[in-house]
Amino acid sequence: MLILVRHGRTSANAAGLLQGRVDNELDQVGIQQADQIAAALSLGDQRPDRIVSSPLKRARQTAEATRRLLGMEMTVDERWAELDYGEWDGAPISEVRPNMWRQWRSDPGFTLPGGESLVELNKRVGAACNDLAEEASSRNIAVFTHVSPIKSAVRWVLGTEEEISWRIHVSQAQIARIHFRAGVPRLSTFNDTSHLSS
Repeated sequence: MLILVRHGRTSANAAGLLQGRVDNELDQVGIQQADQIAAALSLGDQRPDRIVSSPLKRARQTAEATRRLLGMEMTVDERWAELDYGEWDGAPISEVRPNMWRQWRSDPGFTLPGGESLVELNKRVGAACNDLAEEASSRNIAVFTHVSPIKSAVRWVLGTEEEISWRIHVSQAQIARIHFRAGVPRLSTFNDTSHLSS
């Protein structure tokens, strides 16, 4: 099983800022969410055999709570980093010009100024998923990552076009699970936040 975990909250998340390669740490809520994720992943058949993380601090901190609880190693894979927002990184979402949003949403090949397109994102995340697929058919691999890579992995599972990213909501500290049957990936749960306290 491939277990996709979105990192816990940061102050930038709470403030509604675009957060791509800005390397923020978890806030106090995010630290609590990381502990709740670790507790959930320590139970039953979803206990990971391997932990993979994005290189960004917020993902690594979230993964570290699970790594510490389970006493296992963690590897870092650059391909699970958040979409590079380029010049938009760290900006309030409300300040992005409407015409830029329209162009971004209508053209998956549109490259954010100084950043990365959805096509580029999907290429790197798809390659990361392909590399894990065989192992995830028999072992549980927990990947700690971000909104856009999770959307991209869902696109990979479902075999859809890039535009699906604009029709998916990924909650903070959510868990999604991909099972494999006869080598075919199947999205079995998505946007699960049942492990979080209200």
